[in-house]
Amino acid sequence: MLRNVKRMTLLLAAIAFTALPAFADTVTFTTNTTGGPTFNRPIQGTPPTVLSAVGTAVPYVVTPLTVSLSGAYTFQSTATTTGYDNFTILYSNNFNPASPLVNAIIANDDNPSLVLSGFTTNLTAGVNYFYVVTGFNNLDFGLATNVITGPGIITVGGGGTAVPEPATMILLGTGLAGVVAKVRRRRKQ
Repeated sequence: MLRNVKRMTLLLAAIAFTALPAFADTVTFTTNTTGGPTFNRPIQGTPPTVLSAVGTAVPYVVTPLTVSLSGAYTFQSTATTTGYDNFTILYSNNFNPASPLVNAIIANDDNPSLVLSGFTTNLTAGVNYFYVVTGFNNLDFGLATNVITGPGIITVGGGGTAVPEPATMILLGTGLAGVVAKVRRRRKQ
């Protein structure tokens, strides 16, 4: 009986130490394109292939980021300045405002309204990405709240915090509590 309890304990310990918790991350940050540098932004597309005729000198902010796990990530930018029609673009490896089509992965204008811009796209762990928040036309600038979510740890300009999925931790804790209760019942008998 004691031998079975020890085996069960060792098995549970091995499972607990080898089971990696699933991580999901959400990062929220604010950008302000007011007074920022300007560029001729691309038009919407996956990838964008043409430069805008109305956004030829739009202010922008660039936020570098990386992810720890490859998968689908969602980007959402909400303009918080009245009248600001924001526009978002994601670049891989490098962003050069003098060559705004090079390395562009995806660009979005309205998702689904004038104050929202965003997309979901697959990212690769370890690749440097550049999230550009800009405006639709040359007079569109202001504050935006940006939210990025995905399956891995998102590091934005040196920040980002992973949050274990609650369901994974609850499942592991419930299983371990059940085994401990069963062992205690057997010992009492």
